[in-house]
Amino acid sequence: MKKRYLLILFLCLGLGIYAAKAQDSKAKKIETYMQKAHDLGLFKGNVLVVDNGKVVYKAAMGFTDYTETKPLTTAYRFHIGSIAKESDAVAIMILKDEGKLNLDDKVSKYLPQLPAWSNTISIRNLLQYTSGLPDVKWKTVKSDSANMSDLMHVEKLNFEPGTNYFYNNNNVFLRRRIIEKISGMTFNQFVEQKILQPSDMKSSIVDPDDSTPLFAKGYDKSHKPDPLVYPITGWTAVTLDDFYKWARVISNFKLITPQSTRDILIPAGNNMQSGLGGGTMDGDKLITHTHDGTAMNHQALLVDDIPKKRTIILLTNNKNTSLYQFNNALQNILDGKPYDEPTKSILSTFQSKIDSLNGNQIIAFYNILKKTNKEEYGFKDENTLNEIGYYLLRTKKMQDAITVFEYNTTLYPQSWNVYDSLGEAYLTAGDNAKALLSYKKSVELNPDSQAGKAIIKRLEQ
Repeated sequence: MKKRYLLILFLCLGLGIYAAKAQDSKAKKIETYMQKAHDLGLFKGNVLVVDNGKVVYKAAMGFTDYTETKPLTTAYRFHIGSIAKESDAVAIMILKDEGKLNLDDKVSKYLPQLPAWSNTISIRNLLQYTSGLPDVKWKTVKSDSANMSDLMHVEKLNFEPGTNYFYNNNNVFLRRRIIEKISGMTFNQFVEQKILQPSDMKSSIVDPDDSTPLFAKGYDKSHKPDPLVYPITGWTAVTLDDFYKWARVISNFKLITPQSTRDILIPAGNNMQSGLGGGTMDGDKLITHTHDGTAMNHQALLVDDIPKKRTIILLTNNKNTSLYQFNNALQNILDGKPYDEPTKSILSTFQSKIDSLNGNQIIAFYNILKKTNKEEYGFKDENTLNEIGYYLLRTKKMQDAITVFEYNTTLYPQSWNVYDSLGEAYLTAGDNAKALLSYKKSVELNPDSQAGKAIIKRLEQ
């Protein structure tokens, strides 16, 4: 009996040593990968990789501001762009769980001073970006009051609420104003008292300014600093550790119920954002939570896989390339799978040139780079042209976006993703017939796409 016990003990010790060595090997691969990305000028910022509930890699590899004289540490706070909108989405659900609002309430119930269109927009529309509101006038708006004044002069919505999707910050702005109206606090006070404090996020701060210590200030590739005061308020900056705490707060339903989490996690359709970005649930269990954000030259990415107890957080104050590229490689390293070495983004490197080209010229330029700089830029999948195509959509170059997406389908005819993207471009341009054909092809290649099926159903009706 004693010999059997000792054998089991030695086996357990051996497995523990093997697991520790495997984890150490993964940490070294991650460090090598991220250091190469940093050396190529692709990543300047902070990164945290947690797997099986343990920190595998945590590092700072950049600078605190545009002078690039002071190195970052992991104690620095970063703007996280759209991910900060999770605060107002969760705040809405806190008030809902307390019985102080209903998601089907109209905006006019809480902000009666707004024009008649506020009678048609529900809080749910604001959370799903299906309100029809126009975007904030970023070039002229300099304050919350100025933005409210602009909304007072909006005569007509872009579309009937609930019939389409337009991701923009006026939805966020009105969510924050409703929170203030119901709670009697400023939005910043509500975040600090009802979200950050209960989440033990002691290092986070709402609306940092030039005097805020330990704040990573954004700057571009030309070393031009970002402005520090944003036109509308309510943006929380976080550290790696606080961001990880936030992920656990969401997954453990510490602030809101599973049903409320579902309401702000699942988007209204494919390629759409929800209040929490996006993710999946199995009953009352959160399975995945993914959200990315950009605020000028700040970029952030959170990818949380709850069953694996795996979280990847990337924060940068010097936007250069898609953070998803890094995430994909880090996920593969953790899973023991092959991964692509870091490569430069064509869009980030040549954005000004792309701005001057039409769709066909962009394709020609892409093919030239493919011949002359194949190892430096990414050409192994559809994501390079998809990134460019979505940039063209965002900058209202609809036909050029369609040209790029169409070409991408000829390069990757078995990718459901490229047909889905092309369908979105056609839909945005108002060509419902071609959009329907593209979505049908996408669903044919990926029969599990429930969002694609929902769009097809809507288009056929």
